[in-house]
Amino acid sequence: MVTAAPKNIHIYLESNPNPNSLKFVVSEMLVPEGMSFDFPNPEAAQNAPLAQELFMYPFVERVFYMSNFVTVTKKEDVEWIEIQGTIKNHIQQFLEAGKLILDRPDDAAPAQEETETIKKIKTILDEYIRPAVEQDGGAITFHSYVDKIVTVKLQGSCSGCPSSTITLKAGIENLFKRMMPEDVTEVVALG
Repeated sequence: MVTAAPKNIHIYLESNPNPNSLKFVVSEMLVPEGMSFDFPNPEAAQNAPLAQELFMYPFVERVFYMSNFVTVTKKEDVEWIEIQGTIKNHIQQFLEAGKLILDRPDDAAPAQEETETIKKIKTILDEYIRPAVEQDGGAITFHSYVDKIVTVKLQGSCSGCPSSTITLKAGIENLFKRMMPEDVTEVVALG
């Protein structure tokens, strides 16, 4: 169970490459370091009270938690200037009240034997790719490695971002091909 203790919470906003997503950076850690939680719809947020409350707004399309931020993806028919204050205030009041952020953490990464190649893939993700993706309000996690194809999971603002395909192919895939030319021929994203 992850909770926020009642206190003065400060939140600032950061834009990212996805024009429909906004990153709400909180002055406190929200979830354990290295964990992320993606809620693409209200049904997925059954164990996430903050996300459930945010989905009550008709303009919220997706909610994502990681370390000290919440990324909210809005529907295209509304402008951020109209709703960002409402979302920021809601998150702030929720956290200051000490309410539950998550009922229980869940981690759905499939188990795969940790070969030297997979270790190297994860190291490249951790050192070169993850920091840039997190800066933009998203997350990238290793999913699998089969037949020289690396499969990753993009979450948060990366989900549905118009530039995520370009980032995946021109950035991430090219980096892997350059650093592991014998082992990686392609990088694909789930969902």
